[in-house]
Amino acid sequence: MKIFLDGQLVDEKDAVVSVFDHGLLYGDGVFEGTRIYDGNIAFLKEHLDRLFESAKVLMIDIGMTKEELIQATVDTCKANGLENGYIRHVVTRGAGTLGLNPYLCKKASVIIIAASIKLYPQEMYDNGMKIITAGTIRNMSEALNPRVKSLNYLNNIMAKIEAINAGVMECLMLNPQGYVAEASGDNVFVVKGNKLTTPPTWCGALEGITREKVMDLAREMGMEVEETVMSRYEIWTADEVFLTGTAAEVIAVIELDKRPIGNGKPGPITNKLIEAYRKLVVSDGVRIG
Repeated sequence: MKIFLDGQLVDEKDAVVSVFDHGLLYGDGVFEGTRIYDGNIAFLKEHLDRLFESAKVLMIDIGMTKEELIQATVDTCKANGLENGYIRHVVTRGAGTLGLNPYLCKKASVIIIAASIKLYPQEMYDNGMKIITAGTIRNMSEALNPRVKSLNYLNNIMAKIEAINAGVMECLMLNPQGYVAEASGDNVFVVKGNKLTTPPTWCGALEGITREKVMDLAREMGMEVEETVMSRYEIWTADEVFLTGTAAEVIAVIELDKRPIGNGKPGPITNKLIEAYRKLVVSDGVRIG
């Protein structure tokens, strides 16, 4: 495997960073996950826009333009013969000292990994997934804004541990006020009649790229789409619930905390959105050809 590391494509075994890199020492950096479908890097420009915005908030100079990063992404996919798979962009603060001072890190490190990923088994896409509510509360937005996709993902990982220990693959995370924020790695949607709702980002949700695309698709289908504060009651009593994310795509949730959602099967709206989304990802993005 070839990895893009600081301007060069290197062999996987040579793709190393310093033990003094603040991305390793403190989770000081940002990342993006992007999918490639039949040679189309879906929504690459939107993902890089978010990467640059996250870096700006953390005052990290990526040291490359968006156009240069797009070309580097295409080159990395070509070098690995990747037509379908997953792309991870990582920008770390770079090597510095053992202290917290980020200004002692001379240069950010830019990494692009083009490989494969399988987040959930096919059976879950066919039959839906069961989830629990995690006891781990989503970080307060005033402390660490979830719109910044940073390398510090411990909040999400702690919730993921709870889910796996409970025998499921995903969980619901609530914000400090007890309202729904998101799943440990995905955005949450509720279908009730012809209305699609999702928590607003200020409730503790990432401003997901897939989230935005699915909301647009639902509007094209004639649905009313709304961002609104919701509790678990809205999920328990929903007609349908599904999760969205770059790696997860669109996947139905059929049970929360042992309570079946709807008839306990993936619903028709969810299935329509899955079909529409799969058509979109092969056309909206950057071709590697």
